[in-house]
Amino acid sequence: MLNECRSHGYFRGEDCPLCGSKAKFLLNDQELDMLGRTMAGVLRHFPERYGLEIDKNGWVDLRDFITALQIRNRRLRFLKPHHVIGLIETDPKGRYQFRDGRIRATYGHTFDLELDLPTENIPDVLFYPTTEEEMPLLFEAGLKPTDRKMVHLSKTFEAALEAGRVRSKDPVILEIDVKRARDAGAVIMKAGKTVYLVREVAPGSLRRAERVEEELPPGD
Repeated sequence: MLNECRSHGYFRGEDCPLCGSKAKFLLNDQELDMLGRTMAGVLRHFPERYGLEIDKNGWVDLRDFITALQIRNRRLRFLKPHHVIGLIETDPKGRYQFRDGRIRATYGHTFDLELDLPTENIPDVLFYPTTEEEMPLLFEAGLKPTDRKMVHLSKTFEAALEAGRVRSKDPVILEIDVKRARDAGAVIMKAGKTVYLVREVAPGSLRRAERVEEELPPGD
C-alpha cells in the first residue's frame, strides 16, 4: 500500500514509519504492483508500444508517460504524477529516478542507452551470480551482457545470491575486484541501492566468492 504523510512524505504501509500517523491513501497493493510492472516494461523494454520516445539517457516525460498509460489501461485512468513519484521514491531497490519532470529506469534495459549514472564511491568488491556449469566459461571470457545491454553486479554477497536464485536454486557467486576491473578498462556505475552496471568485466578480475559467516560474541 502506498500512502503519503503530510510531514514525512511517501511511504509503503498503513502508518507513517516516522510518526505513526495515518496518512493520505494513494495506491492499494494491487494498483501498486500493476503500476510497477507497467513502468518496468515500458521504461526498460518496450516504450514504443505506448507511443513513447525515450531519450539517449533513458528519460521520458512524466506527463507523457501517464497519458500513455491512461490510454492503454482503463484501470490506470485515475493516475496522477504523485502516484508515480510516490512509487519511485519508495521503491525498495531504487530502480527508478524522477528529475525535472521526467522519469527513467536506472537498470534492466534491453535496448541501448547512454546511462549517465554515478561512477564514484564504488565498493572495492562487487558480486555476480552464476552456476557451476557457467563459471569456467566466465573465468575464460569474463562477464558480458546476455539478455540485457549491461552486466548487472551486486553490492553484497546476499544481494547477488537473491538475484541468482531467479535462475538457479543454488547459484555460485563470483567476486569482482573493482580496481583490477577498472585497470582493465571497465566503467562501473551505481544504478540502484544494491545494483551496479558495467559493459563487461575482464576475466582476471574474477574469483569465486566464499560466504563468510559473521562470528557472534560469546554468550549470544
